[in-house]
Amino acid sequence: MTPTRKVVMGIFGNAFSGWHLLLILAVVLLLFGAAKLPGLAKSVGESVRILRSESKDAASTSEDEPTTHADSDRTRPGSSTTT
Repeated sequence: MTPTRKVVMGIFGNAFSGWHLLLILAVVLLLFGAAKLPGLAKSVGESVRILRSESKDAASTSEDEPTTHADSDRTRPGSSTTT
């Protein structure tokens, strides 16, 4: 009986290995240059921070306000009304 190996899949499955990620990092360094990378990382961080705060605000407002359906007073398609 041969032992089976458990395969752990990362965030991208088995699409990228460590060498692939290093190659991508090298290409990014060549394209943007080492001087622009801190500014790029800062802007990405600020964008993520804004996205998180806005999603928390949206979640808190959706919990505070009851949901109302604009179509509640209209008849639904396919339903029959007799008058």
